[in-house]
Amino acid sequence: MKMNLNHMALMQIADLRQDSEMDLETIMRSVENMLEAFGEDPQREGLLKTPERVARMYEELLDGYRVDPISTVNDALFEASYDEMVLVRDIEFYSLCEHHLLPFIGRAHVAYLPNGRIVGLSKIPRLVDMFAHRLQLQERMTRQIAEFLDELLHPLGVAVVVEGLHLCATMRGVKKHDARMTTSSMFGVFRKSIATRQEFLDNISRGSASLF
Repeated sequence: MKMNLNHMALMQIADLRQDSEMDLETIMRSVENMLEAFGEDPQREGLLKTPERVARMYEELLDGYRVDPISTVNDALFEASYDEMVLVRDIEFYSLCEHHLLPFIGRAHVAYLPNGRIVGLSKIPRLVDMFAHRLQLQERMTRQIAEFLDELLHPLGVAVVVEGLHLCATMRGVKKHDARMTTSSMFGVFRKSIATRQEFLDNISRGSASLF
């Protein structure tokens, strides 16, 4: 059975920008200017199509601004009496750090405790991708995923843990190749109940493979 959604609240959390198409021509001109600033010749054979390639790359990597969250989940919301923890772990993602436009990659673990409403399994990774495919901070992305699921499902609780490797810290700056960042956002019983939170943390750590 389909459920009624608070479209306005979900759109605000999702920061949807469907009406604003990416300006590929401006990106291409900017990349050509950058190549010249690097001391390169944008007209040499290996770089002739680089501006177009980079523009198309950003169009793909940043498509999360233009994903309609309502159409993504509205056909997969169901009434259900299930009242135990639902957990999807090891969701691989990639994103771009808004500070240096370098990638950060990793995995997300998402759980909720239903309160009469569940969402289809495949939708949770899609929601992670929606927020990851933007210029992001890992801390903000983690909270956005949790807030969206909380507003979407009105569950008894939501928990999100994200582990990331940031190339801005491995390729430049401190150059710490083994540093990993872990962020979390917890609502409802996951914040209030130590036992529920520990069950979630135990589940995501049990048998967990190396991040890379």
